[in-house]
Amino acid sequence: MAAVMVMIFTGCGSSKKIAYLQGAETLTAEQLAQQTVPLYDARIMPKDLLTITVTATDPESVQPFNLIVPAVKTGLVMSSQPQLQPYLVDNNGQIDFPVLGMITLKGLTKRQAEDKITGLLSAYLKEEPVVTVSFVNYKIAVLGEVARPNTFTISNEKVNIFEALALAGDMTIWGRRDNVKIIREDAEGNKRVIPMNLNEADIIFSPDFYLQQNDVVYVEPNKTKAQNAEISNATGLWVSATSILVSIASLIVNILK
Repeated sequence: MAAVMVMIFTGCGSSKKIAYLQGAETLTAEQLAQQTVPLYDARIMPKDLLTITVTATDPESVQPFNLIVPAVKTGLVMSSQPQLQPYLVDNNGQIDFPVLGMITLKGLTKRQAEDKITGLLSAYLKEEPVVTVSFVNYKIAVLGEVARPNTFTISNEKVNIFEALALAGDMTIWGRRDNVKIIREDAEGNKRVIPMNLNEADIIFSPDFYLQQNDVVYVEPNKTKAQNAEISNATGLWVSATSILVSIASLIVNILK
């Protein structure tokens, strides 16, 4: 009975922490105007997969600079269409580009990478080509107390913490809104854990509000969930012990008959 009462009171206290962005109505237009968060511009890191297309008015002139996987023909039917071969950025932050050889792209934004490759191609082409760099594996992971934990590929390379939770079906009622953790690794392999309090309205101004590629979002359980787990474990042990005692008693009765 005492354990049940603890759970009830704990649950009542936790219910006050369920709502996101508490106090948002108190933010004035002036405050909102002063708080600006620059949009995150993804930077290329080791193990990223990139597609790089080079186009020009003369398609034949840029053909050697595009890695194309040819279509596969099975009998009289083409089983696949030609498509771009992605580049894997190695541990040194480099890719092996046709004709140009090894190019270091680590730490560059897409625009910077495009400008760099365009400059290198100028020695081989009469006209300035159009270079387009895209991430193939821009992904994030969401796990813990969410409805559908999973890894998600982000097509537009822009996602904030609330959008990430929405992809995972939002937090369960057991998730802690005031201590969501973002696990992040930079281009040098350094890892850090970033705590986020989603109850606070000014979280939208945080420099970490927009996630980076390969971020892991972890939602830890609240105290009520932990207490329920402990009670469930204790109940399971009690039921198991009772079952064993009943079995032993039945065995003894059968032996004594």
